[in-house]
Amino acid sequence: MTATATAPAPAAVRDPRAFVPPEVWDREIALLIRDHPWDTVMAERCFDQAIAYLITAMEKHGQHLGLGCGPLIDIAVHGFILDTTNYREFCARHFNGGFLEHTPEVEFKYDGSVMKTAHVIENNGFAVDWPLWERDGAKCTPCYPGSDCH
Repeated sequence: MTATATAPAPAAVRDPRAFVPPEVWDREIALLIRDHPWDTVMAERCFDQAIAYLITAMEKHGQHLGLGCGPLIDIAVHGFILDTTNYREFCARHFNGGFLEHTPEVEFKYDGSVMKTAHVIENNGFAVDWPLWERDGAKCTPCYPGSDCH
């Protein structure tokens, strides 16, 4: 009898939709389509990554990782923040009753933090939509350096 090694089962990928009620998800997509020249597919992709980013920022808060997304995904982040009631409820539910602040920097930083953030998100169990992150990967993030905001 020969023993065979079994590869460990791959970890389940976390679904950003699990963090937002369906009616809120649909509302955010509709708002993105209303306010930007995006179709449903692009709005879904960007909001998916925005939620993965925000959840990761909440779960890594206090670690001073310098997380920041690029301008494309930031559009979906800002759209969600502007829908203040839903964003506040999202923070309360997933940030121990707290509120994840957003402190944008006036100047963009070109320090590689966009791609670093994408890897942190991936290591946090989310699928990364690499073309969206790579689009701004060599460019910038508008998050305030040294802050623990998102």
